[in-house]
Amino acid sequence: MGRPVYVRVFANRFVLKRLAGAEETPVTVLSPAAFTTARLLVGEFAIAERVVRQALRNLEKRPWLRSSPVVLLHPMEQVQGGLCEVEERIFRELAIGAGARKVVLWIGPELSDAEALARLDPA
Repeated sequence: MGRPVYVRVFANRFVLKRLAGAEETPVTVLSPAAFTTARLLVGEFAIAERVVRQALRNLEKRPWLRSSPVVLLHPMEQVQGGLCEVEERIFRELAIGAGARKVVLWIGPELSDAEALARLDPA
């Protein structure tokens, strides 16, 4: 499994946390331009993809050894009633376009590090 990252998506911001190794502090990244619209958490795809791509790069401690992460993507807002197929695809392609090797989409309560890791690597 590549380096695991837990990405929570809020209106116009991402909260990222590396899940491997020592306890990591979450990093909040505010988007310089709005990617959230009245109807969609990610309504401006190109903006959101650019922001999360840069955030994943900045999260890497040794950029010269950069590898594609495995991402648990967790939309935190605008998910009442679940996501439609198009919304699920938006989130998956957002992470893949930002450089993720594998994406797991999670809808539900916020996860602990151990729960997030278990979702990424079900054994």
